[in-house]
Amino acid sequence: MRTLRQGSVALLPLALTGIVLALAGCGAGSGTSSAGAVTVVATTTQLGDFVRAVGGDRVDVVQVLQPNSDPHEYEPRPDDVRALVDAPLVFESGAGLDAWMAKVVAAAGAHPRVVTLAEANMMRLAGDPHWWHDPRNVEAAIPVIRAALARANPPAAGVYARNARVYLRRVKRLDAGIAACMRRVPAAQRKLVTDHDAFGSFARRYRIEVVGTVIQSQTTQAQPSAGDLAQLVRTIRREHVHAIFPEASVNAELAQAIARETGASADATLYGDTLGPAGSAGATYLGMERHNADAMVRGFTGGRQGCTIPSL
Repeated sequence: MRTLRQGSVALLPLALTGIVLALAGCGAGSGTSSAGAVTVVATTTQLGDFVRAVGGDRVDVVQVLQPNSDPHEYEPRPDDVRALVDAPLVFESGAGLDAWMAKVVAAAGAHPRVVTLAEANMMRLAGDPHWWHDPRNVEAAIPVIRAALARANPPAAGVYARNARVYLRRVKRLDAGIAACMRRVPAAQRKLVTDHDAFGSFARRYRIEVVGTVIQSQTTQAQPSAGDLAQLVRTIRREHVHAIFPEASVNAELAQAIARETGASADATLYGDTLGPAGSAGATYLGMERHNADAMVRGFTGGRQGCTIPSL
């Protein structure tokens, strides 16, 4: 897998112009290596994981975002433009999460096929760009990824089909396992407070009540007011919330301060917008969701229960 460096600066028109002219002189490749692997760009960590699961050794994934990087705050870099030279296919998450990728495609002057997975049939979005937290949405996305890869690299279509079937079975086991864990927690205890509103899809799928968020937005770019935080403290006390869940990619100071104020715990972090680094519990999508389910069950029950999902 190739990854691009995380950036914090906006695209610079002069730099981009130079890159585009240089790339035009080189010419675009076919996007398929001598080993039969097609080069594709995936914007987010989750998409990179899905594409690798389906593509196996017949795909070379150029992943724009790195683990623990925030897609809401990302500003594209010239390196992102270079990645499009040999990539006939781009996967976007969609629903506004990675809208910045449109600037990259336009600046490159390339014409890859862009597949926006939030537009997949049968997805349950309900206005939430964090669609992967409902595994049924991932089940809808995998056939779209398989078909797009097969179109870009027809000789490997059989490989993609086999890999997709295997991965879909694992996603279904994940979904069933999380549902079974949550059913063992009384409904009155399934009360969720997180850093920002990234878990609506998860909550709807497993009948969890979202009591509140530190940042009252689906993007981390919003800023809570003192009044918002005071209201959240009152709500946590009124609802007898046992745990507040900071997110791995968000500064936890506010969540921890609210926990101290209310007596709730803030020991268990969740993976919300992004996968974790290699070797962490959230390094893959399946690991991310298994970790989140276990952390929530432990938080909801004061550590009396956990969630174990074998055979993933």
